[in-house]
Amino acid sequence: MASASSTSARSLFQDSKVRLADRVQVNVNNVAAVARQIMRGSKTQEILMHSARNYASQEIAIENSENNLKRLQALCAHIGLQQEALEKRAGHLDDVKEQVQAMQR
Repeated sequence: MASASSTSARSLFQDSKVRLADRVQVNVNNVAAVARQIMRGSKTQEILMHSARNYASQEIAIENSENNLKRLQALCAHIGLQQEALEKRAGHLDDVKEQVQAMQR
């Protein structure tokens, strides 16, 4: 009987060792999965930060472009006024030429 119980005890011990090894393996696999998820999460955070920086730089570029467009509009208006003044003065040139020719006669 002693041998039967010692065999049964060994078998139980072996089963316990196998189950413990299986549980340890499952836990190691779970830790690896958690580590992978953390790495993915940190990469996601990096991507989000990079996207936020790009968005901010694009926003600054858009503001600068808007300011440049406003300046261009002001310049176009100013050039338009100068063109009108030049056309008006060019129209007076004909009158001055006629007056000069009349004086030369």
